[in-house]
Parts: sequence; C-alpha cells; structure tokens
Amino acid sequence: MLTEERRASLLAYCKLAEFGEDPEVLALLDTFHGAAEGYLAQAGISPPTEGTTRRAQYDLCINYLTLNFWDNRDTSYTGTVTVDNPVFRRMVNQLKMTEIS
Repeated sequence: MLTEERRASLLAYCKLAEFGEDPEVLALLDTFHGAAEGYLAQAGISPPTEGTTRRAQYDLCINYLTLNFWDNRDTSYTGTVTVDNPVFRRMVNQLKMTEIS
C-alpha cells in the first residue's frame, strides 16, 4: 500500500501531480505500483530499508516500472522490436546482486 508521501513522490515522477485527487488515476497508480513491486519481488528483490541508497535505487525502479505501465496501458505492439532501458536494467541487476538472503 502506498503512503501519502510515496504516492506524492510517484505522482511527481510520473508528471501526474495535477491528478492527485482523481480517484481513477489513483486507483490505476496503486495497481501499477503493486504490479511493479510484484515484478521486483519475483525477480528476487525485496524492499530495502528506508533511508538507504539501495532504497533510493529500488524506488527509482518502482517509479520506472509504474510509469512504464502507465504510458503503455493502451499501447499495442506490431512486430518484434522492443527496447529496454539500459539504466533500469543495470539498477535491477545491481539490486539483485546485492540482495541479502
């Protein structure tokens, strides 16, 4: 569940701050945020301790995935060419390699 502070940060990252009171936008944002957390959890990455630099990387990955879900919610693809953000991929890899069992 998103805290008010985290929701405000995510709205700002996604450039959706003006929709911060719109229940439809907030419902989608919550769903996409949950999906992003699930994605990282299934990749073997658990939420790091608040206030750490590792948490900042984790939150950036969550923001990236949430915005990606938002931007592509109505998108359809033709062909087989897809592009992954290399900075995002590096951060996910680093988080996976530094996961403490």
